[in-house]
Amino acid sequence: MKRGRQPKGAKSKTTVSVPADAVDQATFVLNAGYQDLVDAAIEGKITDWDAAVEEVKRRKSAAGTGSEVSASENSTPAPDLTDVWDAFFGDDQVMADFARAATASSGQKLARGVNRSRPIKPSGSGKRSRRTKADIESLKSDLWDIVAENKPCTVRQIFYQAVSRGIVAKAEAEYKGTICRLLTDMRLQGDLPFDWIADNTRWMRKPSSFSTAEMAIKRTAEAYRRSVWDNQEVYVEIWLEKDALAGVLYQETAAWDVPLMVTRGYPSVSYLYEAAQTILAEDKPTYLYYFGDWDPSGVDIPRNVETRIREFAPESEIYFERVAVNEDQIEELQLPTRPTKKGDSRSAKFEGESVEVDAIPPKILRQMASECITQHIDEGALEVMRIAEKSEREWLNMIVQMAPKGAEGGDDQP
Repeated sequence: MKRGRQPKGAKSKTTVSVPADAVDQATFVLNAGYQDLVDAAIEGKITDWDAAVEEVKRRKSAAGTGSEVSASENSTPAPDLTDVWDAFFGDDQVMADFARAATASSGQKLARGVNRSRPIKPSGSGKRSRRTKADIESLKSDLWDIVAENKPCTVRQIFYQAVSRGIVAKAEAEYKGTICRLLTDMRLQGDLPFDWIADNTRWMRKPSSFSTAEMAIKRTAEAYRRSVWDNQEVYVEIWLEKDALAGVLYQETAAWDVPLMVTRGYPSVSYLYEAAQTILAEDKPTYLYYFGDWDPSGVDIPRNVETRIREFAPESEIYFERVAVNEDQIEELQLPTRPTKKGDSRSAKFEGESVEVDAIPPKILRQMASECITQHIDEGALEVMRIAEKSEREWLNMIVQMAPKGAEGGDDQP
């Protein structure tokens, strides 16, 4: 494949007949008392996956000892637990195989739920149906389209876009074993530019240094920008729960000289205190816009942020708004959901499934941030600032031309 070009591949799907192991799984499930779990899974009624896993283990154990749940004398041996989970919660092809086999074995119509969206498969549920080479090339082509349309974006965002378009199943196994793997291969093979995918979770820390004084002045001239908000009537910040998405929103915040405040979950008291001190120093009406997950903690984090900042800057005029994810956006944008984590101590008061902010299409996410910022821009004041900035940059370039030409060498020492 040529560098940066879309992979080519047939989009036809291979028809798969019912495999023997699907028949064994179906027979075991129907004979050994798993029918209610199958129905609950298909209908989306299982909310506590850990408890469901334990129930499968309990029934398998009971079937083996002859207590509580017993299989018929003619039933097949119990498959491995991962096979059972794949039969229940695998992708469409595996589920279709299982449903057809179950129907053939018992006449029970499980096929009604085959094409419905199912919750994310519990971690550790091993096997997936194998894609053909043509399927892989077709999937790469679809992924290339998604990234090209939304760049820069995170791998997680690409996964959610693929789920929304019906390209992959909404399963962690697909995220880790398919999306992450293929996107890595595509970058290493030169089919996908590295800078199309954002990763702001790894940092390099190094002080700025220069080979010559001339280079230092030149870099200063190139990077010089006047503060956009010094002559604006208000001050604006964008707040973001997830560090991984910082690279996605930064192009919008950087263009308008707006701070991008990343909390990485619940921020520390020190972080919030320093943020409040900046707001105090600005001494003007301040607008804070928050982007975060729709889940028990994601709903509570902005409450914590707003409360603490108001506490540390009590005299400031502060306007705080949660921009995304909001409940109405889930339906409006048809965002993929995921089971709410029961381990979150705040889950008892949270209703329904969760939605990650990553599920919002990157272009829409950037548009939201841009609109939050630009509504506060005074165009007249902005034009005055730009004229002054241009004049001062030209002055700096004159200094570069006048600076003595230094010899090439190592970094300046203190």
